[in-house]
Amino acid sequence: RLFRQEGTCYQQVKQVLHAAVPDQLQGRERETGILRQFLREHVLGRRPGSLYVSGAPGTGKTACLSRVLLDCKDELAKSKTVVLNCMALGSPHSVFPALAQHLGLPVATGRERIRSLEKHLTAQGPMVLLVLDELDQLESKGQDVLYTLFEWPQLPSSRLVLVGLANALDLTDRSLARLGAHTAGSPQLLHFTPYTKEQLTRILQERLGQVAGDPVLDSAALQFCARKVSAVSGDARKALDVCRRAVEVVELEVRGQTLLKPLPGGES
Repeated sequence: RLFRQEGTCYQQVKQVLHAAVPDQLQGRERETGILRQFLREHVLGRRPGSLYVSGAPGTGKTACLSRVLLDCKDELAKSKTVVLNCMALGSPHSVFPALAQHLGLPVATGRERIRSLEKHLTAQGPMVLLVLDELDQLESKGQDVLYTLFEWPQLPSSRLVLVGLANALDLTDRSLARLGAHTAGSPQLLHFTPYTKEQLTRILQERLGQVAGDPVLDSAALQFCARKVSAVSGDARKALDVCRRAVEVVELEVRGQTLLKPLPGGES
């Protein structure tokens, strides 16, 4: 009975330390505001355009955008939103059939498929928001895939708004230099810097504050974890993983101690 009570507490702590999208993202208020403003200006304002979001793993790029898409779900209801993880695609060119499928277009191959997509995206209809996570997976010889995607919002009568997310800060300079020749063609840039020690501490405190009762991890331990992780990577997912693993270790120790405790009242 005693372990069941303590065990429930540990389960709750481990649950809140999972890297799910929280209701509020600590330390990313500015970036969240920029993403929300971009979507409102371009999707709701029917202005085609593109945004390139960069930042190291675990700095909150995908989490922030996911949070904004959830918060703006009703506002974006009249547009078509397509979210693709490029890591799951077989090759860079696989992005085109995947997009065509989401848009309900008939099966086509090669240049005909791209022409069909361009015709669809420049015809009358609702705005299309295309989110491409792990965008650097679409780099190819000549960068024809990336150029095609980022040039689509610039087509006459285009109704595409493109948001790409990747780790590299210089992907647009390195792989899409030709877009820079046209001011209108250059995507808007948003960079996520690594989390600081203070931001990581607030993230951990906010997560653990969702569990009632005495804290399982004390303040000094959280600050120690945040300091170590911020010095190496600033990766919030890593900080959550470290704390979750620490709770698992304590849970195993308590389980062993509880099994050896005598029952109250001198019962055998």
